[in-house]
Amino acid sequence: MEISWGAVVGRRMRRHGLVEPVGAAVDAVRGMCGAHAQIAAAGEVSVAVRVVGADRGTVQRDDGLVKTFGPRGTVHLLPVEDLPMWTGALSGLPGNGQQPEPIRMTPDEIDQVVVAIGEALADDDLTVDELTEEVVRRTGEWARTPTIPAFQGAWARWRQAVYVAAHAGVLCHGPMRGRLTTYSNPHRLRPFDPMPAEKALTELLHRYLYSYGPATPQQFARWLKTTPTLVKPYFDDLPQVRLNGEMAWVAPGDEDFPDDRADGVRLLPYFDAYGVGSYPRELLFPGKAFERATARGQAGNYPLLLVDGVVAGVWHQKKAGRTLHVTVEALAPLNRRRRQLLDAEVDRLGAILGAAPSLTLGDVTVGPHA
Repeated sequence: MEISWGAVVGRRMRRHGLVEPVGAAVDAVRGMCGAHAQIAAAGEVSVAVRVVGADRGTVQRDDGLVKTFGPRGTVHLLPVEDLPMWTGALSGLPGNGQQPEPIRMTPDEIDQVVVAIGEALADDDLTVDELTEEVVRRTGEWARTPTIPAFQGAWARWRQAVYVAAHAGVLCHGPMRGRLTTYSNPHRLRPFDPMPAEKALTELLHRYLYSYGPATPQQFARWLKTTPTLVKPYFDDLPQVRLNGEMAWVAPGDEDFPDDRADGVRLLPYFDAYGVGSYPRELLFPGKAFERATARGQAGNYPLLLVDGVVAGVWHQKKAGRTLHVTVEALAPLNRRRRQLLDAEVDRLGAILGAAPSLTLGDVTVGPHA
């Protein structure tokens, strides 16, 4: 069955809450298959733009969400009730040895640190410095050795295992202590057992395909930061369709693609899940958008202007006092109706961030992540 790109975009937009906002932050995050929260403000805005009447404070206080390490080892907002699936799937992936061989922790050292982290966070939230002392006390001084290059020197060796501990289900982010980040144990929110890896990866694939399908093993593997060889068996017996002349897969029983096109203008913050997880890149970022809004195909570095569900420019925000200055660089002229929709979107952004918005149409001169 050949399906149109317009039908795919319309379906993805609806499932991401970008056509009709959903009623709860948990539903928005589940529709995105996890919200990227590497930079807290971006994660909160990603959720808030999808939720009826939401603001960043609503997202921060939502007890149904947990801030932890998700796909690609990056910080994500995930539903607490989905932690058995996430931890089962992510802990079932092979380690990728991010650190160079001379400083890389051994599997036994990682196991020691993960156990120590789980024990240390069982009863209290701890800052990084406090957790360092607890890990060293339980494992040895070798865990304290500064080895990981960081912004101001080097981090302690044990911190290589932070995301491994999160994937094992014994670490997540806790409440801020002033300006200091704390870590917590998610079992204090709700006790759980990770799903068996094969069952969890199957469920995660189906969730991904529901949110971003149709997709290929190569695209799913890139989103999950693993190899196509590992995930290909999970595609066996899944329904197949053709998109843009290429074979792709969808979740079981999810083969309906009504030709209900996306219509409208949206502003998405950097690292928003819709841009990061959607493929094919050349269709989502057509023409000049591919060069302007991606880093050689890597999405997330720039906030995105969407027109009818595809990338049509970039934008930037800067808050000064009570005013939110928004600059939008559209790669093609916006007609009168689309300009009105953009004005409404900027007003919505101002309400989320608690500031009076001011819109300028022109070039965005700052670089990525600004």
